[in-house]
Amino acid sequence: MLYNYGSINIDHVYRVSHLVRPGETLSSQSYTQVLGGKGANQSLAMARAGGEVTHWGRLSQGDRWALETLASAGVNTSLIELTADASGHAIIQVDDYAENAIILNPGANHGFSERHIEALMTSVQPGDWLLLQNECNALGTVMTLAARHGMRIAFNPAPLGANVHSLPLELCQVLFLNRGEAAALAGLEDNAEVDALLDVLSRRLPDVELVLTLGRDGVCYQWGEQRLALPALPVEAVDTTAAGDTFIGYFMSARQREASIDTCLREASAAAALCVQRAGAAPSIPLASDVAASFHE
Repeated sequence: MLYNYGSINIDHVYRVSHLVRPGETLSSQSYTQVLGGKGANQSLAMARAGGEVTHWGRLSQGDRWALETLASAGVNTSLIELTADASGHAIIQVDDYAENAIILNPGANHGFSERHIEALMTSVQPGDWLLLQNECNALGTVMTLAARHGMRIAFNPAPLGANVHSLPLELCQVLFLNRGEAAALAGLEDNAEVDALLDVLSRRLPDVELVLTLGRDGVCYQWGEQRLALPALPVEAVDTTAAGDTFIGYFMSARQREASIDTCLREASAAAALCVQRAGAAPSIPLASDVAASFHE
């Protein structure tokens, strides 16, 4: 089983000609309100990929419609707490070049208590997976307790904040990073060579599998002496908002069924390529049947 200790947000998405500049007022071309949050997106992607995932999260009682979106995809939502706190939410701009800018308010995602976390851990078994992002509070506590319970930890430290540097990353089995996050953790410039990033991080975290997503430049994987690189699929991007979350969900679904690393990377890359061709976060995450069909096109 995989448990996702993850954010659930309500996304307010504005389609704009360009990202708003300082001091500018800009009319949007369209507006939608959809389920979002890196945690919810990754649970949704994993379920749509055919994986088994139980989501640990907190959501305002007034936004319970978001549970229906998750549950209908196959996510186990029974351990999501409905609360009087306001849900986390994001203000998202998406421009004509498929670039985005996001303002995030954590809301209920930052309301986990240590007692609540300990109660969640009572359902786990050694060898279960724990998936984490950086949109919920108490990550250090969750990682430490998960390790004590024998869980395997997969961590996506996004959005990257100063707190990540103090987390026990050595407890992770898998660490998902984009180029900027890898550079920040490695203490290198954003334009550092990929090999340099992986060299530094693999020396610092020798027992952690590193998955480095590079957008149009594909993806790299590093663990021990093994280093793989796959090119990105050539597609015309419409909206990149949930591409990374889709990649992670599909990667972990393949990993759950013990597929090879090459297969995990290829399926995740194909899913992310389909995702960026559609608008929105949760609505853009493809079904497993769509991903399978893309391999035969």
